[in-house]
Amino acid sequence: MSAFALYQTFSSEGPPSAKKPSLQVVSKKKKKKENGVAVSKISTFKAQVRPEKKKRKKSSQRQESLKGTAEEQQQQEDEECGDGEALDALLADLAKVNNSRERASKLFQWLINPIPIKAFFRETWEKKPILVQRRNPDFYKGLFSTAEFDRVLREEDVQYGVNLDVTSYTNGKRETHNPPGRALPFTVWDFYERGCSLRMLNPQAFSSTVWNVLSILQEQFGSMAGANVYLTPPGTQGFAPHYDDIEAFVVQLEGKKHWRDVLQFSFWVFSPANFDQADIGKPILEVVLEAGDLLYFPRGFIHQGDCLPDAHSLHITISSYQKNSWGDLLEKVVPAALEIAMEEDVEFRQGLPLDYLTFMGIQNSDKDDTRRSKFLSRIETLMKKLVDYAPVDAAVDQKAKDFLHDCLPPVLTPEELASSVKGAPVRWERGPRCLSCQNQLISIARLCSDGEGVHLYYTTDNSRVYHKEELKSFEINPEHTEAVEFLIHSYPTFVTVGSFPCDSAGDKVVLAELLFERGIIHTAELL
Repeated sequence: MSAFALYQTFSSEGPPSAKKPSLQVVSKKKKKKENGVAVSKISTFKAQVRPEKKKRKKSSQRQESLKGTAEEQQQQEDEECGDGEALDALLADLAKVNNSRERASKLFQWLINPIPIKAFFRETWEKKPILVQRRNPDFYKGLFSTAEFDRVLREEDVQYGVNLDVTSYTNGKRETHNPPGRALPFTVWDFYERGCSLRMLNPQAFSSTVWNVLSILQEQFGSMAGANVYLTPPGTQGFAPHYDDIEAFVVQLEGKKHWRDVLQFSFWVFSPANFDQADIGKPILEVVLEAGDLLYFPRGFIHQGDCLPDAHSLHITISSYQKNSWGDLLEKVVPAALEIAMEEDVEFRQGLPLDYLTFMGIQNSDKDDTRRSKFLSRIETLMKKLVDYAPVDAAVDQKAKDFLHDCLPPVLTPEELASSVKGAPVRWERGPRCLSCQNQLISIARLCSDGEGVHLYYTTDNSRVYHKEELKSFEINPEHTEAVEFLIHSYPTFVTVGSFPCDSAGDKVVLAELLFERGIIHTAELL
């Protein structure tokens, strides 16, 4: 089939088969089988779809047998809230939940079902890969599809290198084939037909469903949730073995993909890297993901995926926790602590020994010199004192500001939209009646001080495109800071304007009006 015919006849049934490439799929090593299914060297969860009545019956039986400990009961609750509910129905149900943190927990439970959340973060998070095999190709249906990929190419301004990468990995060589300009469907599908992989870099900018899912999950992680979509032709591989600096949830949407994970504690390395095939060790996990399956692996684990000859692959990788380590926080703490110590402690301003260059440094590191021991002891003393000057809360606020800048804007529920500035039919009217109006946050918001004033940072006006907009904030009057803290700490409870701890009724109404017009709060009832 020609590329033009491909462009004209593309349908929702899935992508056309690519020309058979020369790259051969590495054979899987035989593994011990359990009930006819390959068992990996790491934890594998198997979940099968059952009719609703049977599922409920089995769930009730399980409840009878799991009355031993509180943790077991919690595990049961987690499994029930994450069963195989269709994504569109789940998102509709979550829109009725009045607490964004609870929404995030329920959606994450659905993502990793049947693994209980507490068990996942206790035993797996940042520690090891884990595989969920469901034998339910429709489990993630509605999240994204090849038909949606094609729609985005046809209707949106997709730019090579910004929104889309065309890649290949053949005979140990990784290449990117991006031409300049807009990625037009005809050209993109021609690349695909010739055996290239397609990576959509920010599907949340084009897909409202992906946007909705990520905007909810970012509150589960307290860190930006991002995504890439990968479409790979049969029998090909698009990327070299590599590791990433994110926690990765590989969600198989269509077809199959053969994955190999290698245990490599490059966990502490700052940036991603590629490897030659000869440089990596024996995989600790080798598996074929099918539609509906999930593979999680922590940052720093070397991995690679290739398509089997008989099927294409479409998967979305949901990622989080980039630059969210203790070291990343200390990068903000230590320079600020040193600056404060230099101002306030004379010991940090005292001069170095006149002759320190004669016994310190690499060329002198092997010397047996008492002056070296004394010098290093002084460094240790000053480092310990540095803790006393560490502005940890201020550094955490800096991290929080980074997070809020990274955040997607919230996807407002119909009720939130109608009761907020985004959809309210009338303006906020000042007056005594306002004091009884009940309000709740609808944006992630945080109070931070820069030493000169207090600002409120928020996400309502963020862009779906990463950092397209500047970080949004405005200065809060000193007499209003306590009321804003009260509103933040009260979430998810609706509180009346009259309950704001302000000096006067007028201040309460002025603050409520300001927050409403910025899209930070909404009312319990329509205005």
